Amino acid sequence: MSDPQFDLIVIGEGIAGLTAARVAARQGLSVATFEANIFGGLVLNVNELDPVPPGAGASGTDYASTLMSECSEAGVVSHSEAVEALAGANGAVTLTTAGGTYSARAVIVASGAKLKRLGVPGEEEYAYKGVSQCADCDGPLFQGAEVAVVGGGDSALQEALVLAHYADRVHVLMRSAAPRANAGWLARAKAEPKIVFHPQTSVYRIEGGPMVERIVVRGADGVEQTLACAGLFAYIGLEPNTAFLPTDIKRDGSGRVVTDDKMGTAVANVLAAGAVRSGDDGTLAGAARDAEIAAASAFASLRG
Repeated sequence: MSDPQFDLIVIGEGIAGLTAARVAARQGLSVATFEANIFGGLVLNVNELDPVPPGAGASGTDYASTLMSECSEAGVVSHSEAVEALAGANGAVTLTTAGGTYSARAVIVASGAKLKRLGVPGEEEYAYKGVSQCADCDGPLFQGAEVAVVGGGDSALQEALVLAHYADRVHVLMRSAAPRANAGWLARAKAEPKIVFHPQTSVYRIEGGPMVERIVVRGADGVEQTLACAGLFAYIGLEPNTAFLPTDIKRDGSGRVVTDDKMGTAVANVLAAGAVRSGDDGTLAGAARDAEIAAASAFASLRG
């Protein structure tokens, strides 16, 4: 193989990926990033960061934009391409995309995760017809309507509060007996009169005409109930973006990449950081911390 094109390639331009790329580039490594979608990842859905990371703006978009600018200023080369395969051999790591093949001396996998789907009848049929996963994007479409949010964690309550700016009523449906969100978000959601909590309730069908009109739910007693609903937003957890990784990179039971304490994986010169990594704590601070460790490990390995 010819000399690698870059010292380091970072897969993913979410908070972990951009942080790792910025740190490594500032240390003098030649760095490229690859992103299949828009930079920023899931943080773009967050209208109000709580807590606000050091140096970040008030919103997820502000935070991601700042990091992207800093990466560009540090000389990071950004590629808007999805990585389809990864392989390590002869002291280098090769990536394959639809546009070609790229190589680096080391790779940090920061491909993040995507929101899980409910997997119920009507979900695919009504995608973009009332079924959404971005309240900031689509909330204004539901002015004066009734909507439902599925989930009881921080993301679900954050999105419910965003939707309350537009909708007349926001149903929060959760399988658990009580929300799992932090005290701050829970207090704000309970103080919002438009938000109605439905504990131990699951969605079984999404129905309507050209657009979503109602959902069928079941409570702990198994009795079905129909709720008027023009929009449905599910925030029931994440699944890692790892389909492109080789089988010799170990995963845990949830499919996340297993790493050591320096973010190294079972494949030499391949590290992982952020939501794709087993043990990720789900916070922006945790993603940034992972990224800094991974970048430091890559630098030590390449320059040691």
